[in-house]
Amino acid sequence: MATADDRPVALSTRADLDDLVASRDRVLVELYTEGCGKCAAMEPVLAGVARSTDAAVATMNPRDDPELIDEYDVRSVPKLLLFVDGELVATREDGVLGVAELRAFVAAGD
Repeated sequence: MATADDRPVALSTRADLDDLVASRDRVLVELYTEGCGKCAAMEPVLAGVARSTDAAVATMNPRDDPELIDEYDVRSVPKLLLFVDGELVATREDGVLGVAELRAFVAAGD
Protein backbone atom coordinates (compact mmCIF):
# COMPACT_ATOMS: atom_id res chain seq x y z
CA MET A 1 0.00 0.00 0.00
CA ALA A 2 1.36 3.44 -0.94
CA THR A 3 1.70 5.94 1.89
CA ALA A 4 2.04 9.51 0.70
CA ASP A 5 0.20 12.28 2.53
CA ASP A 6 0.25 14.58 -0.52
CA ARG A 7 -1.69 12.24 -2.80
CA PRO A 8 -4.39 9.63 -2.37
CA VAL A 9 -3.33 6.18 -1.22
CA ALA A 10 -4.40 3.34 -3.52
CA LEU A 11 -5.98 0.56 -1.47
CA SER A 12 -6.43 -2.88 -2.94
CA THR A 13 -7.68 -5.04 -0.06
CA ARG A 14 -10.06 -4.83 2.86
CA ALA A 15 -7.05 -5.31 5.14
CA ASP A 16 -5.45 -2.17 3.61
CA LEU A 17 -8.64 -0.21 4.32
CA ASP A 18 -8.90 -1.51 7.88
CA ASP A 19 -5.22 -0.74 8.56
CA LEU A 20 -5.52 2.82 7.26
CA VAL A 21 -8.71 3.53 9.20
CA ALA A 22 -7.12 2.13 12.38
CA SER A 23 -3.91 4.13 11.96
CA ARG A 24 -5.30 7.61 11.26
CA ASP A 25 -7.75 9.86 13.09
CA ARG A 26 -9.55 10.94 9.91
CA VAL A 27 -9.74 9.00 6.64
CA LEU A 28 -11.52 9.92 3.41
CA VAL A 29 -12.02 7.04 0.99
CA GLU A 30 -13.32 7.33 -2.55
CA LEU A 31 -14.88 4.14 -3.89
CA TYR A 32 -14.49 4.19 -7.67
CA THR A 33 -14.51 1.97 -10.74
CA GLU A 34 -12.28 1.90 -13.78
CA GLY A 35 -13.71 3.89 -16.68
CA CYS A 36 -15.89 6.09 -14.47
CA GLY A 37 -15.61 9.65 -15.79
CA LYS A 38 -16.79 11.28 -12.56
CA CYS A 39 -14.26 9.20 -10.62
CA ALA A 40 -11.46 10.35 -12.93
CA ALA A 41 -12.59 13.96 -12.49
CA MET A 42 -12.27 13.54 -8.71
CA GLU A 43 -8.57 12.54 -8.90
CA PRO A 44 -7.14 16.10 -8.79
CA VAL A 45 -9.73 17.11 -6.18
CA LEU A 46 -8.71 14.23 -3.92
CA ALA A 47 -5.05 15.15 -4.40
CA GLY A 48 -5.84 18.73 -3.39
CA VAL A 49 -7.59 17.55 -0.24
CA ALA A 50 -4.72 15.17 0.57
CA ARG A 51 -2.29 18.10 0.35
CA SER A 52 -4.42 20.57 2.30
CA THR A 53 -5.88 18.58 5.22
CA ASP A 54 -4.65 16.27 7.95
CA ALA A 55 -6.96 13.52 6.70
CA ALA A 56 -5.59 10.44 5.03
CA VAL A 57 -7.10 10.26 1.54
CA ALA A 58 -7.47 6.94 -0.25
CA THR A 59 -9.12 5.36 -3.26
CA MET A 60 -10.41 1.82 -3.64
CA ASN A 61 -12.28 -0.09 -6.30
CA PRO A 62 -15.03 -1.96 -4.42
CA ARG A 63 -14.95 -4.65 -7.08
CA ASP A 64 -11.62 -5.69 -5.53
CA ASP A 65 -13.63 -6.75 -2.45
CA PRO A 66 -17.29 -7.18 -3.42
CA GLU A 67 -18.39 -7.41 0.24
CA LEU A 68 -17.70 -3.66 0.46
CA ILE A 69 -20.48 -3.01 -2.05
CA ASP A 70 -23.11 -4.34 0.34
CA GLU A 71 -21.43 -3.14 3.52
CA TYR A 72 -21.27 0.48 2.33
CA ASP A 73 -24.43 0.32 0.18
CA VAL A 74 -22.59 1.30 -3.00
CA ARG A 75 -25.24 2.13 -5.60
CA SER A 76 -23.17 4.54 -7.68
CA VAL A 77 -19.63 5.83 -7.88
CA PRO A 78 -17.82 7.81 -6.87
CA LYS A 79 -18.94 7.16 -3.31
CA LEU A 80 -17.11 8.92 -0.51
CA LEU A 81 -16.67 7.44 2.96
CA LEU A 82 -15.46 9.52 5.89
CA PHE A 83 -14.07 7.73 8.93
CA VAL A 84 -13.27 9.58 12.16
CA ASP A 85 -11.55 7.75 15.00
CA GLY A 86 -12.19 4.44 13.27
CA GLU A 87 -15.93 4.97 12.79
CA LEU A 88 -17.80 5.69 9.56
CA VAL A 89 -19.40 9.10 10.20
CA ALA A 90 -20.53 10.27 6.75
CA THR A 91 -21.01 9.12 3.17
CA ARG A 92 -21.70 10.97 -0.04
CA GLU A 93 -22.39 9.80 -3.57
CA ASP A 94 -23.53 12.76 -5.55
CA GLY A 95 -20.88 13.19 -8.18
CA VAL A 96 -17.95 15.51 -8.58
CA LEU A 97 -17.12 18.01 -5.84
CA GLY A 98 -14.64 20.88 -5.77
CA VAL A 99 -11.69 21.00 -3.37
CA ALA A 100 -13.41 23.50 -1.04
CA GLU A 101 -16.62 21.46 -0.92
CA LEU A 102 -14.73 18.23 -0.28
CA ARG A 103 -12.61 19.88 2.45
CA ALA A 104 -15.86 21.01 4.11
CA PHE A 105 -17.18 17.43 3.92
CA VAL A 106 -14.01 16.16 5.61
CA ALA A 107 -14.19 18.86 8.30
CA ALA A 108 -17.90 18.21 8.92
CA GLY A 109 -17.08 14.86 10.47
CA ASP A 110 -16.24 16.63 13.74
